[in-house]
Amino acid sequence: MPRLIPLLFAVTLAPQALAGPAEDLVGAARAQIGVTLSYDPAYQRIAYPNGDVPRERGVCTDVVIRAYRAIGIDLQQRVHEQLRAAGKATDRNIDHRRVPNQAAFFRRHGTSLPPSAKPGDYRPGDVVTWRLQGGLNHIGIVADQVSPAGTPLVIHNIGSGAKLEDVLFAYPVTGHYRYLPAAR
Repeated sequence: MPRLIPLLFAVTLAPQALAGPAEDLVGAARAQIGVTLSYDPAYQRIAYPNGDVPRERGVCTDVVIRAYRAIGIDLQQRVHEQLRAAGKATDRNIDHRRVPNQAAFFRRHGTSLPPSAKPGDYRPGDVVTWRLQGGLNHIGIVADQVSPAGTPLVIHNIGSGAKLEDVLFAYPVTGHYRYLPAAR
């Protein structure tokens, strides 16, 4: 029995000891569940850099923004800088909160993977975009849990706050990205 206790202690600590950027990103997205309780697309003036709308509300892009910010990556600043460098009109209060702008950023600075109908092609921390009914864009982060059918769950906000749900293949996938650089 004395030998078993150190082994159990090591196994309990192993996930934290092996945690990398993807696991940190998923953990940061998961931390929003129960905190971000509503969907609110209202335009607001926010600080720059590191600005945010009140944490109890937001949209799908805010889940992604907050998760990356928690691991030291400010998408507000990075998306704004990308748009400005391209000579586009910018509004640092909202540009980073638009799915097409985030998708363009991830395509340019991350790894763009082909959309796939295979659950095994999606890893924890991947960012996925969808086309919802009515042509609306949506975005979320692949979690480290799977459904009983083996489909990776997604952390997103589609109308009632941040949630962990089995929606990866509920809508047409339009983008699949991996973006885990060092923070700056």
